[in-house]
Amino acid sequence: MRALIALDEPHATRLAEELSRLGWDAHATPATTPGLAAARGGVRGAGDEELELLVVAARHDTLTRELVTACDREGIRIVPVGDGETPARLAQAFGLGVPMSPRASGRELVRALRDPLPVAPVPRNRRRVIAVWGAAGSPGRSTIAIELAVELARDRDVALIDADSHAPSIALALGLPDEGPGFAAACRQVNRGALDVAELDRIALRLGRGPQVLAGINRPSRWPELREDRVRAALSICREWVDDTVVDVAAPLDRDEEIVSDLAGGRRNAATIAALQEADLVVAVAGADPVGISRFVRGYAQLRETVGATPIAVVANRLRPGSLGIDARGQVRRSLDRFAGIRDVWFVPQDPRSADAALLAARPIADVARRSPIVSGVRRFVSEALAVDTRKAA
Repeated sequence: MRALIALDEPHATRLAEELSRLGWDAHATPATTPGLAAARGGVRGAGDEELELLVVAARHDTLTRELVTACDREGIRIVPVGDGETPARLAQAFGLGVPMSPRASGRELVRALRDPLPVAPVPRNRRRVIAVWGAAGSPGRSTIAIELAVELARDRDVALIDADSHAPSIALALGLPDEGPGFAAACRQVNRGALDVAELDRIALRLGRGPQVLAGINRPSRWPELREDRVRAALSICREWVDDTVVDVAAPLDRDEEIVSDLAGGRRNAATIAALQEADLVVAVAGADPVGISRFVRGYAQLRETVGATPIAVVANRLRPGSLGIDARGQVRRSLDRFAGIRDVWFVPQDPRSADAALLAARPIADVARRSPIVSGVRRFVSEALAVDTRKAA
């Protein structure tokens, strides 16, 4: 097995020597080696075998998204190394697990290895509609929509809309009354020609200092209120209201109901299709487990057909090693690349403790657990896929 040890000295040389004594083809390189290409070039001169393992210091200048993406695509496993809270948060944000100590021995590394363990940027000043979709099976679509809206609201005016015509949940998750006007009222006002920015301000609920929220329908039988033409018109007016409109939509994209229903009647999935087609960007959420990835791959072709050329950013949610075994991140990335042609993927790790605390408090995870890897993963996604600087102003 060929390994590259990209650590500070004397740790790099010591670990490479220990692995070599255990039968590995291990090579040491400075922790400042820029990127995978330079790292691989440093070991290819010794033979034709492909690099299989990269042991790298968990620092912002060494453990980068470009490096992780390149390793995932080429099947190179990454082992992060570092002590303290910062390396741990950085490794978690990339879904790499707990970093090893720089003082760990070669045998400890071998034992650890045996254990199972992105979309063109959007200009910052453009007013956008961002639809959040996910395949069937509760991949965490609404959670991502909430955290995405909260993160964007750090320095922009943001609205969060629940347009799920099957099982809306945002009001319940945030402890907001679902008997209020909400998005259905906005659609009714469109039909009367009475929806404007002032009316949206009146019917929306402010989530603390975060986004304004238009709750979903409180009974499934109310779905006919979310007609396609009304949804399109309401989202168009939302562009005048706020900088970013985040829309949580349902999973089904089928149009088969048009064949069996009255041609003049409504369509259950019309709200979803209208929101997706009106969006400037679609955030597609996949559950990071075998069932979730399978469902996502099956639905992705239909999603692409629905949205046409609209950019799609894929988020693998609830990433954890338990359901995928060794190198969970790499397995997800390679599966999506092979079966759906998706090469850019962002990862949000699983953190059940923080998620449960947020549900109990009926608040966003960012409010109750700021250091959660979920928050870090969403923040990274926003800064990279949406080209928005999430740092607080001085």
